[in-house]
Amino acid sequence: MNNLQDWPEPIVRVQSLSESCLDEVPNRYIKPPLERPSIKSSSSSSSSASDDDVNIPIVDLGGLYGKDDTLRASILGEISIACRDWGFFQVINHGIKPELLDRGREIWREFFHLPMEEKQKYANSPKTYEGYGSRLGVEKGAILDWSDYYFLHYLPLPLKDYNKWPALPSNCREVIDEYGRQVVELCGRLMKVLSINLGLGERRLQDAFGGENIGACLRGNFYPKCPQPELTLGLSSHSDPGGMTLLLPDDKVTGLQVRRGNDWITVKPAPHAFIVNIGDQIQVLSNAIYRSVEHRVIVNSAKERVSLAFFYNPKGDIPIEPLKELVTPERPSLYQAMTFDEYRLFIRTRGPKGKSQVESLKSPR
Repeated sequence: MNNLQDWPEPIVRVQSLSESCLDEVPNRYIKPPLERPSIKSSSSSSSSASDDDVNIPIVDLGGLYGKDDTLRASILGEISIACRDWGFFQVINHGIKPELLDRGREIWREFFHLPMEEKQKYANSPKTYEGYGSRLGVEKGAILDWSDYYFLHYLPLPLKDYNKWPALPSNCREVIDEYGRQVVELCGRLMKVLSINLGLGERRLQDAFGGENIGACLRGNFYPKCPQPELTLGLSSHSDPGGMTLLLPDDKVTGLQVRRGNDWITVKPAPHAFIVNIGDQIQVLSNAIYRSVEHRVIVNSAKERVSLAFFYNPKGDIPIEPLKELVTPERPSLYQAMTFDEYRLFIRTRGPKGKSQVESLKSPR
């Protein structure tokens, strides 16, 4: 772990760069041409004009626990197709009050607008990533993303340390706590749906994660205004290393893009929806029946953007491999076993790198 003790270079806060009214993006943030977003051309190019009509599936969970079996089967079917085909979907009528979602997002906006010396008290290191950060990965000289963030542990309880959570804005710890409690509950409900849709008992996926003894963390993302958004990304392309992610996006500014074949689809969030995506661990457990899909974040020259990602993960020391019920002679096991603690060292060391990590787990043929 020695290589993860500290950052290889002094940390620069992207918010400070943005507020210094630069005309140009510093070289450290300029992506290679093939990785740059095509912000300018999206409206002029005929091939992407239709992308305006494309969105990830939106699933209404309202009938999931009612007495209408036909409606319930239809909701399960929509989620099943989304997990197999998109790796992403939005959920509405999920049971979490809009007021809590708005407050949860706004306390992070308020945090990022606190004076720098207040935020610096929580400056993070790559050892655990907990706290206020501005980069993923420890490669010296790496091209960086145009964002700052705050990362904290919610579960397991021994890792939950309120002293590592921001003290300001006032009552933010209570809001984060209640938000986390309700999102964990929603994740548990979604895990049952995913398990049933794989033809398994409703507890099977959850048990493979460690039962109630799972990991959960939260990351508040801040994407400051950027003078040249066409040259950089707020977050480079990657698939999520964990189990399942529930993202509460900015309610006014879009930015998340999901890979669909060779295209990037800009997600249009439904009001007070969560964006759910499958992580690498569920891709492995499902033997690639469900897919973790690459996504990235674009930035904006006129507006800042705040989002809140909640990561629901397996217990760190359980070997994760395809569930035996999903391995058949026609569909042999695609992946070698690896614990999530080992697996996540990859993104913590190298930063976001497409889908190269889950591909590297593939069993030798």
